[in-house]
Order: sequence, then C-alpha cells, then structure tokens
Amino acid sequence: MSPARLLAGAPLALVILALSGCSSLWSCTDTTAERGEAGVRVQVENASGQPLGVTAEVVDWRLEPHPQVPSRGDQVHFHFRFGGADEVSDIHGPAVDACAVDEERVVLGCHTVYSSQAFGPADDPLTGDDWMAVENPEQVAEMLLIPNDQSHPGRTCEQDIKDGGGPHPPETPGRGDQL
Repeated sequence: MSPARLLAGAPLALVILALSGCSSLWSCTDTTAERGEAGVRVQVENASGQPLGVTAEVVDWRLEPHPQVPSRGDQVHFHFRFGGADEVSDIHGPAVDACAVDEERVVLGCHTVYSSQAFGPADDPLTGDDWMAVENPEQVAEMLLIPNDQSHPGRTCEQDIKDGGGPHPPETPGRGDQL
C-alpha cells in the first residue's frame, strides 16, 4: 500500500477510534459534592446540591443490646423517618449516611440508610429502624444524618471513561472525622 493511501485513510481511522470509545478524545471529569451539614433533620440533596423534596430525620435512638446478639453488648438502636420519599420514582429511594457522634461531633461510626428501609409499623409507615455497633457506645451523644443522597454514586471516569464522570456524593465519613 502506498504512503499516500495510508495517509488518506488515517482521518477515517481516527474517527472510528473516537466513536468506538478507544481514544483519549473522550473528556471525562469526576467531581465530588461537598458534604452537607449534618443534623437530626435534613433536606436530602443530590450530588449537585439540589434538594430532592425529601426530608430525613432521626426520630429517636438509644443504647441497648441487639436482641439477636446480646453478647456483643450495647449498640446504637435508632429510628429514622423519610418524608416525601414516596414521591421519588427510584426503587430504593434516596439514601443518607447516619452517623453516631460524640459530644464534639466526632464520628464514632456511620452507615447508609435507605428510604426503602422505612416501611415501619402501620401507624407510621415512613419510619424504619437500624442498629449500629460502635467501639465505645458510651461515648455516643447524638445520631446525625448527612443530607447528601447516597443512592446514586454513579460510575467514575476510571470505571467508564465514556459514560462515567460527573458529580458524585461525598464518601461516607470515617471514624474520627469531624461533622
């Protein structure tokens, strides 16, 4: 094949590579949302900081042994409520991080709770309950929720250069983080 024919076909080859996703021509950027202000009652927001029209609230909490594993000692047993989540079309609904904190709002433990877990007693079907084991349960002063919706973390650029990227919720706080 002549050099002229090779050069003539090069633009076509680049177009094919670009369209197939095999090129560095794809621009992909990941951004992480800023962690919202933790509270007992929060307005759930998406990764772009827009309110979803859903509230999440810690109704109550207490320290007690889990009935299935009482030998593990006290755990945080908390009740939560999602208001407006039934208006959201997602099967799991919104999700927020629930965190046990000490008097200075230092995280002792966190995990994500989903509005779909709030199917609670017939007299209050929007409530749910969960358990959280923390290393020093006697230090728990409060249960807080973080308003960032964790139900759609999205694919990162590293996972999918073509269709990934965009805004992502912040990481779940770790033990020792300040809220």
